[in-house]
Amino acid sequence: MQLSKFSDYAFRALIYLAENNDRLNTVEQMAKELQISQNHLKKIIHKLSRGHFIESFKGREGGIKLAKQPKEINLESVLLYTENNIHIVDCLKQDIGELCPYHADCNLKVVVKNARDAFIQEFSKYHLSDLLTTNKH
Repeated sequence: MQLSKFSDYAFRALIYLAENNDRLNTVEQMAKELQISQNHLKKIIHKLSRGHFIESFKGREGGIKLAKQPKEINLESVLLYTENNIHIVDCLKQDIGELCPYHADCNLKVVVKNARDAFIQEFSKYHLSDLLTTNKH
């Protein structure tokens, strides 16, 4: 399985915010330091804000920061919130799976589902605090 760029950048943004959570941060400075397009990062920040992973403060002195402590942000929850397609193959989607001519006798989807679930399970073992290079947990 491959993470989408959206999820990859969301993880990077959360790490950045966790390591700089002693101050409000701006999208502009984050985009520059993370080498991510400002427009793309704005979409990510908006989604992370809607998911209550980060807080956004408006106004002249505004900015963004984590909404929770890094040890309270489980990586699985971020993954499942930011990934648009965790199904890997179409047959794992409930509404389309029966279109496959092998649907009734297919063992491949069991293997793919188990692999996907193991991938997600690995993320569930970690929190944002586990990814930090500083001791700002």
